[in-house]
Amino acid sequence: MPSTEETQQRLAEIPNLTVLTDAPLSRYTRFGIGGPADIYAETESVDAFVAALTSARASGWPVMVIGGGTNLIVSGDGFRGVVLRYRASLLTADGTRVSADAGAVLQDLVDFTVDRGLKGLETLAGIPGSVGAAVYGNAGAYGHSISERVVSVRFYDGRAVRVFDNAACEFRYRESIFKGHKEWIVFSTELLLDAADAAALRKTADDIVKIRSEKFPVTMKCAGSIFKNLLLNQLPQRVAQQVPATAVREGKVPAAWFLEQTGAKGLQRGDIHVATYHANLIYNAGAGTAADLYSLIQELKQRVRERFGIEIEEEVQYVGWD
Repeated sequence: MPSTEETQQRLAEIPNLTVLTDAPLSRYTRFGIGGPADIYAETESVDAFVAALTSARASGWPVMVIGGGTNLIVSGDGFRGVVLRYRASLLTADGTRVSADAGAVLQDLVDFTVDRGLKGLETLAGIPGSVGAAVYGNAGAYGHSISERVVSVRFYDGRAVRVFDNAACEFRYRESIFKGHKEWIVFSTELLLDAADAAALRKTADDIVKIRSEKFPVTMKCAGSIFKNLLLNQLPQRVAQQVPATAVREGKVPAAWFLEQTGAKGLQRGDIHVATYHANLIYNAGAGTAADLYSLIQELKQRVRERFGIEIEEEVQYVGWD
């Protein structure tokens, strides 16, 4: 396998690609935690990204592609390999049809559509992360998901740039075909929205942001909710019978409800805390470590496992862990 210097040199020869070595990944995650990547490279060019990805994979180096870093938990040892980031963020509209690059901030896309009186994404207001990550994980809130508005997704499958229509993306609750093919890279998406009153949409979006900001302040070092909510009809009957009707929202049981029953609120490991007001919110109070974060998440899963006999699943992704 080529050395770090040789690999860096090869990547540095690719036009429109910024390359760094020994780059702290804590700079690129909302938790503000994580050791360095041997090589970090970013670009707004599809051609440069494909060239970098191809070169890195051909070299035999491990490769990791990241977006906004909102849902990443990076090991304190960092990532021994090449981290690539696609940063193109162009947003365009043609009538009710909107195109968005994967590197755009999701909130910027929401504001872009709301300001133009285009309805369909306003309930995603305040969700952190990039457009690409939203498509990848089928982000949503208040009974709606981005998949409802996706017409097509442009991505790279390791051999060619392709386009999938909505059906081919196999969207499900917080899932898509892209999660099953982590080597595929989303570049952009096209969405179809509805014409509506911009002022009404703005009020809806702003009200949601206000609610989210009270739970997840933008300055808080967190990933939003750590665990996925659970579908009521997929729970074992003995568990479903324990869930009060008041806890069920649109057929889903918040993971926070299960965590609350185990006394999760206020737990901590070092500077990593579970919020006292929300059992599915873990944050870095300042000097938290990746090891403490991982340990606390595992304890929460164990508590729910012992109390209910079910597994709760993380929304976050682990980087650099065995």
